[in-house]
Amino acid sequence: MQTLALYHLKGGVGKTAAAVNLAYLAARDGYPTLFWDLDPQGAGSWYLEAEASEAIDADKLVKGKLAVGRLVRPTRFENLSLMPADFSLRYLDILLRKVQGNDALKRLLAPFREMFTLVVLDCPPSLSHLAANIFAAADAVAVPIVPSHLSLRAFDFVHEEYKAQGHKPRRLHPFFSMVDRRRRLHNELLVDAPKRLKRRLGTSIPYASVIERMGQERAPVGSFAPRHPASLAYEALWQELKQRLPEFSN
Repeated sequence: MQTLALYHLKGGVGKTAAAVNLAYLAARDGYPTLFWDLDPQGAGSWYLEAEASEAIDADKLVKGKLAVGRLVRPTRFENLSLMPADFSLRYLDILLRKVQGNDALKRLLAPFREMFTLVVLDCPPSLSHLAANIFAAADAVAVPIVPSHLSLRAFDFVHEEYKAQGHKPRRLHPFFSMVDRRRRLHNELLVDAPKRLKRRLGTSIPYASVIERMGQERAPVGSFAPRHPASLAYEALWQELKQRLPEFSN
């Protein structure tokens, strides 16, 4: 089982849309996939049509007193399962601080190894103890970056913190997101990206209204507009990430 986290310190960068579409594409390719919505806002759960459920006791979850498998639900997409967001997860960072080390999340994921080939984590935008657990659990961290100086600056913080926690930066996979070709700065940064992005993924996700339609359709773009350039971009992004995930590149 491989774990792919979609993470950025900055919000509003197209993180959740990418997470949902990548999970959908992995499932479509025949890989049993789990999408775990760690963001209390629950946008990913909304896209995948999860309704409100009984509240999760996050404290019991962290202490191992709640069977994590009970939280998994099927979706209407073959091979794609969901652990929906819950508002109680807003306290997850605080609860994880009570657990020694940064591997609590990794331990929670361990039982899924017999069930799934890929776990996709949709992560909240914060640099926190939860983020430290995400870094420790993920085989790869995909970081969507809007071509702007603020988004790049936020990536620098992520990059430095990731290294400071002893992880290899090659497991960070930045890519440009919400690219608007009408904007001069976007075009300039795509052509002449900073050296710190030398290992970025070559695929860029466009700024497109069809991605916003995910909220209306409550579905990944590939399921309702498979030939749209945005859908094809997510497809190309998935193919690139497969080459960087050890389990899929062999």
